[in-house]
Amino acid sequence: MARPAPPTSRSPDALAGSIERVTFHNAESGFCVLKVKARGRRDLVAVTGHAPAVAAGEWVTATGAWVSDREHGLQFRADTLAATPPTGVEGIGRYLASGQMRGIGPEMAKRIVAAFGAETFAVIEEAPQRLTEVAGIGPTRAARITAAFAEHKAVREIMVFLHAHGVGTARAVRIYRTYGRESVAVMTEDPYRLARDVRGIGFRTADAIAGRLGLAPTAPERLRAGLAYALQAAMDDGHCALPVPDLVARAAALLAVEAGLLRTALVEEIGGESVVMDTIADVPHLFLRGLHAAESAIAERLIALDDAPLPWDEIDAGAALATVEAETGRPLSPSQRAAAATLLNAKVAVMTGGPGVGKTSTLDVLLRMLDAAGAGVLLAAPTGRAAKRMTEQTGREAKTIHRLLEIDPQHGGFQRNEHSPLACDLLVLDEASMIDVPLMNALTRALPRHAALWLVGDVDQLPSVGPGRVLADVIDSGRVAVARLTEVFRQAAESRIVTGAHRINAGQMPEGADTPDGDFFVVKIDDPEAGAETLVEIVTRRIPRRFGLDPVKDVQVLCPMTRGALGSRHLNQALQRVLNPNPTVSVERFGWVFAPGDRVMVGQNDYDREVFNGDLGVVLRVDPEEEILVAGFEERDAASRAVVLREVAWPFGELDALSPAYAVTIHKSQGSEYPAVVIPVAMQHYTMLARNLLYTGVTRGKRLVVLVAQPKAVATAVRGGVKPRFTKLAEWLRKPARKRK
Repeated sequence: MARPAPPTSRSPDALAGSIERVTFHNAESGFCVLKVKARGRRDLVAVTGHAPAVAAGEWVTATGAWVSDREHGLQFRADTLAATPPTGVEGIGRYLASGQMRGIGPEMAKRIVAAFGAETFAVIEEAPQRLTEVAGIGPTRAARITAAFAEHKAVREIMVFLHAHGVGTARAVRIYRTYGRESVAVMTEDPYRLARDVRGIGFRTADAIAGRLGLAPTAPERLRAGLAYALQAAMDDGHCALPVPDLVARAAALLAVEAGLLRTALVEEIGGESVVMDTIADVPHLFLRGLHAAESAIAERLIALDDAPLPWDEIDAGAALATVEAETGRPLSPSQRAAAATLLNAKVAVMTGGPGVGKTSTLDVLLRMLDAAGAGVLLAAPTGRAAKRMTEQTGREAKTIHRLLEIDPQHGGFQRNEHSPLACDLLVLDEASMIDVPLMNALTRALPRHAALWLVGDVDQLPSVGPGRVLADVIDSGRVAVARLTEVFRQAAESRIVTGAHRINAGQMPEGADTPDGDFFVVKIDDPEAGAETLVEIVTRRIPRRFGLDPVKDVQVLCPMTRGALGSRHLNQALQRVLNPNPTVSVERFGWVFAPGDRVMVGQNDYDREVFNGDLGVVLRVDPEEEILVAGFEERDAASRAVVLREVAWPFGELDALSPAYAVTIHKSQGSEYPAVVIPVAMQHYTMLARNLLYTGVTRGKRLVVLVAQPKAVATAVRGGVKPRFTKLAEWLRKPARKRK
């Protein structure tokens, strides 16, 4: 089956009929497969869609599209699905016997319908005491039947209300699962709660619902919700706060209202639970209250850690270094020796530097010295790939931060905290530039006061995807020990990837290889559309032919942004069509097509499934009958230490959590390394072109880096400065600990 082209808009089809059989229903996701006797159709029709509750005998109306499935034939895929109770005696009997009504089985259903006929539902709703007239029904069972009927009626009314206000069935099921019988009340009272509480519903959807409910564009609750959303969106851009004028301007553009109205609403919002006013460098900023508290707490804990005694006895750095160098046969450079001495004598310390400067070898020597001192060490990194690489480089177990802190799926947090701290004398965090404020807050909560903390990473890379610039702020504060390695070792200096990365970081244009066996190439392009075709050819033909690399497993396209001909969205579709062209089965959801063999990326933290934002996997199976997609994610087996694929399943209705990953943004690639990376750099990415973006992308490649680039765009990126983030951590770290609460 050829991979379908991207979907186009069209008027939905409609279907109506009676449900003959419920083939499948998932109570959690609401997904169902129904056999329907539809008007105008001789044979039963398979209908797939979402409903919180559904039963045989009900009359169903649906909008959606007819699709032809290779395995299951013609089906109706419903976007909206509304069911109403049957009116005929036969339908009432099937409905009662369907198992949906607590207290009624097939035989009991026959007796009830025999007693009350077409008036059965009226009796249950208006005169439930009459149910005791039926043999086998006492007061207790009658009460259960009545309660079950009332619940089904409430569900139907909620779904009708949601459909009437523009909410599709899949989202309506999520709303119902979140709020239950309070769904209508919640939406009527504060529709903006949907954006905060229900996954897959953003501010714009909630705002559209609010408008359908009659909320005025200048209503105070809309203004306050717009301000909160603008501040949340700023967090998504990496900020922990916004200057007040910036926040007002963003919200005014979002809501299309006068700035003066928002300034008035802002005064009321400051007194609420979600935001707090504070200063950064004496300039008023508005913070999300949680981020404000987190940055403050991180600073307080780091200072308290740094003020406590070292957890190991004093080590003679010179003698210990000589011993380790003799054991390994690898002498350290003078700058590495100085860095090792700095870290050995610090409770909180940073080791930073670019590629090829010896961060890993320095850390290895330090860990050997601490082994001799009997110190208990834990190693962690933000992503699975980074943790795996840390394990390979050090020969010691390294965990993802989420696994180290022991995820609590029930409550969405971590089991390790100040009440159940980590057992260690030293925690080493690699790829520390990726750690955001919420994660650093959780880490410092779980670290015992006696322990040391070393942050290892390249501060010149992009900051974290989440809010904050933790590593940079810790360094800029001047409060903790910092060792910066700058000397590029001779072997690393022979790599054009390493020298190119350092040239970019120094504000100079990278030089492409002029020999066939080089590892860094610049392929010049003029037009983005033609450049996209060139890039696909490079990935799928040229690199496999010249370097023997697998285009799916070994080559990663890294894009400055998602949009445009050279953005990750378009390139994913183009690469899918070439690299996985004829899947036997596939599923199309949320604008993407997924098929077995596709590389995919997780777009959000999912504590239940234990997968996290940026995790890469491969689609293993797609089951159209049960509407389930199964993907495999690499992880190390605890017993054998072998790398295995852990299977994780998603219902089709939740596939907005995944996206194809033949091409990903450079931001999403942080903490990962790939045998080969191909990076499009074009002026259509102008707003994202920055030195640290290009530098981060180039340093992801181990054996090969190819820039498919407009020279002007590369020059723009190299000259581009680092975009500022509004944070207060560095400022708090500079203050004495005892003077803050």
